[in-house]
Amino acid sequence: MKKIAIVFILAITIVSCKKQFKKETEDKNKTEIKSEVNKNIPKELAKVFKTHGGLATWNSLQVLSFNKGEEAHTADLKSRKTVVNSPKYSLGFNGSEVWLDEENEGDYKGNPEFYYNLYFYFYAMPFVLADDGIIYEKADSISFEGIEYPGFKISYKANIGTSPDDNYIVYYNPKNFQMEWLAYTVTFNSKEPSNRYNLIKYSKWENVNDLILPKEITWYNKDDKGMPTEPSRPSKEFTLPLASKAKLADSFFEKPKK
Repeated sequence: MKKIAIVFILAITIVSCKKQFKKETEDKNKTEIKSEVNKNIPKELAKVFKTHGGLATWNSLQVLSFNKGEEAHTADLKSRKTVVNSPKYSLGFNGSEVWLDEENEGDYKGNPEFYYNLYFYFYAMPFVLADDGIIYEKADSISFEGIEYPGFKISYKANIGTSPDDNYIVYYNPKNFQMEWLAYTVTFNSKEPSNRYNLIKYSKWENVNDLILPKEITWYNKDDKGMPTEPSRPSKEFTLPLASKAKLADSFFEKPKK
């Protein structure tokens, strides 16, 4: 009888602990989502951040790094200083100016000021959509392969960043609140607002130090109603991801001295 009583008590204790753990986990999730909503982030979008690891996790990090092809992209998440290194060139932002360093003149084809943080923004989705100075609006959903994806439009207050007229729309899966699509405008060259949106499908994700970050993205064509149809170019794959709480020295982001 004693053995039966002990087993019974243990069973009750285990069930009680499980319920308590589940309640604490649920309370923690609700608290995190509530704190994100308090930053004027819509409740549904707060759930998207939570699904991808949560803003608390994101804000605890100092450095984000990844490779795109031969390029290694590294960013300080607090200052947004950035370096892009490749075999023939490197470029970056040291906090005050954008710089370019080439092995031979003409090795880099493009505009460093436009490019240095371009893929950082694509890679750091959806978390960069919680930056200061953002305005959130509900957007029309898009449909693809029988699934409706709700969306939120992200715009910026005046004088925020180098392209404050850029707009983004993040679309998420309504079942699991995972980000699935990103629509964005480019106003860097024109310096004027635009209604012409490019569209990216976030095809694959992976866990990087408790953040769910993209492993592959694919640009898509749209029909006359703005709905995605088929890929418009080959996918871009991200490799060697790193999300770290260790801070890099400021000198890391400076232009190399000859």
